[in-house]
Amino acid sequence: MESPVQASQLIALEDQYGAHNYHPLDVVIERASGAWVYDVEGRKYLDFLAAYSAVNQGHCHPAILKAFSDQAHKVTLTSRAFRNDQLPLLLKDLHDLTGFDRALPMNSGVEAVETAIKAARKWGYTVKGIPADQAEIIVCSNNFHGRTIAVVGFSSEEQYRSGFGPFAPGFRHVPLGDAEALRAAITPNTCAFLMEPIQGEAGILIPPAGYLQQVAAICRENNVLLVLDEIQSGLGRTGKLFAYQHEGITPDVVIIGKALSGGYYPVSAVLASNQVLGVFQPGDHGSTFGGNPLACAVARAALKVIVDEHLAARSAELGAYALSRLQQIKSPIIKEVRGKGLWLAIELNRPARPLCEALKDRGLLCKETHETVIRLAPPLIIEKSDLTWALDQIEAVIAQHST
Repeated sequence: MESPVQASQLIALEDQYGAHNYHPLDVVIERASGAWVYDVEGRKYLDFLAAYSAVNQGHCHPAILKAFSDQAHKVTLTSRAFRNDQLPLLLKDLHDLTGFDRALPMNSGVEAVETAIKAARKWGYTVKGIPADQAEIIVCSNNFHGRTIAVVGFSSEEQYRSGFGPFAPGFRHVPLGDAEALRAAITPNTCAFLMEPIQGEAGILIPPAGYLQQVAAICRENNVLLVLDEIQSGLGRTGKLFAYQHEGITPDVVIIGKALSGGYYPVSAVLASNQVLGVFQPGDHGSTFGGNPLACAVARAALKVIVDEHLAARSAELGAYALSRLQQIKSPIIKEVRGKGLWLAIELNRPARPLCEALKDRGLLCKETHETVIRLAPPLIIEKSDLTWALDQIEAVIAQHST
């Protein structure tokens, strides 16, 4: 019988044959269920990252697995050259759940961001009347919308840009949380304001209360589309279906992904009005895999789990408990604890990586971002007892590193 491959061997293979574009924790996962993952050597870990919110429903959710398997036995890909029986049903489900007129499905999150940018620009030319090739989109500093050339081109993070230029023009930055800076940046050629309602990769940065209401009003006054990237913040993560609902606004465009498939398959979508998505005509934009029947069946099941299991309400309740627990920790190494729902951050005055490694050794997986922030985002199905155990481990590791 062939002996099992050790973690060290697999890590060595990845380092030898793969591009070194990530710095993962050295745990090699081979299976997962719910909020727990298991490595190749049989160790068990509580997942406190949830694949950057892609598995809000938990790993290998049985209802999504069934939809995946059933559809995989029927048909997986037709391309959009032909119609399939799952796409219309997903489009209706998205409309019924969110209220938006139309959806345009893609695959990865950044493809949906690029789709939204193209829609906003074409709307600017065909509806608003901006002169050809003069459309401007305003974005926030510290944004993270993905890794394509266009998107990294308007990032304010130097590493994301370094070595990849030249970049597409037509973007300008304003600080998150400063509504008057947005007002001042708008010109007659501004077609959209693209932002994350909570900045995830930047370290769970939450703008002041009332900010989204202000920017929605400013955009409306200036005939500018408000485009919200809810790829990480949406689908229950912050304690509402979408983060913008905390302020009672309705944006013009919403971008979703990640948990739209519950981790089974790359699925994303742009949600918008008839007027915005109506700018696309056959041949303007497309994707071979976007809207494929396997993706649509999986997405329909993933959405149903979020609704049927009340995951947004669960996130609100457990998130408030976790935030309260974390804010009670007294330590000289903590600068700030913040969060919304089960999306939390512990900002330190030192590198966060050693604490993430110490938590891994205790059976808890989380990941640093921007060097000094520990980002916490467990699957929304996590049991309160497991959440409590995780918070105990965090408290203990912080205490160890505070002396």
